[in-house]
Amino acid sequence: MFGSALLFLLLLLELADKVTMKRDLEIAREIQSWLVPTHPPEVPGADIAFATRPQNSVAGDYNDAFFLNPDEAGGKLMVVVIADVVGKSIPAALLMATLQASLRTIAGEGASLVDLVARLNRYACAHSHGGQRFTTAVLSEYDPQTRRLSYVNAGHNAPILRRSDGLLEKLEVGGMPLGINCPVSYETDSVDLRPGDALVFYTDGVVEAFNDQHEEFGNDRWSSVIRALPMMNAQESLQFLMSPVDEFVGATRQSDDITCLVFRSK
Repeated sequence: MFGSALLFLLLLLELADKVTMKRDLEIAREIQSWLVPTHPPEVPGADIAFATRPQNSVAGDYNDAFFLNPDEAGGKLMVVVIADVVGKSIPAALLMATLQASLRTIAGEGASLVDLVARLNRYACAHSHGGQRFTTAVLSEYDPQTRRLSYVNAGHNAPILRRSDGLLEKLEVGGMPLGINCPVSYETDSVDLRPGDALVFYTDGVVEAFNDQHEEFGNDRWSSVIRALPMMNAQESLQFLMSPVDEFVGATRQSDDITCLVFRSK
């Protein structure tokens, strides 16, 4: 009798722990939703769409697009970023939140792109547990007046620029992921976007998505889908790109977050 009562008590305690954990995850998901944009900004001569599918209730992926001075959006630079914090669930989401806060603060101070990346790397190194909690990222600035996008790729999957004629270019210039070594120098590069071009940012969860046979979607399939992208707006482009990934994966539970951001030049 005593044994049954003890077992019942242990089951109740375990259930209470699961209920508490579920509530904490729901709170974390709600807080995270405040940190990432729900709607893309309106950009003169361009169109943006993005989506994140967490592997769990919260994600370690981060994407953002914002003007440095929202009151004068027409002539100001816009920051476009995608990042992937190593790890999953709440620990990765917490690191993502600190990255977002640091990025917004430093960018708001008017730091150059090179200085922005260097300062983010210093902060990441100070909180990476000896490089174990690093972050890959692509940080960029877009000038709506010149249609030029300057960028730094910090160890992230290279965004793919699909030109209006179907040719593909990769944005690979930069350096190592944030949080591994400090100090370290980063290179910058730029591309001029023309009407009809589509720039696709994504995390490794896209190309590493797998089906029930444990076969990965892969870079070749992803490049083929991007090359076949028709002339359409950013939201339609996003749906076009993610549909083959969804069909490939089916109902298979994934092991990583999946994030994609489409920047379409009009």
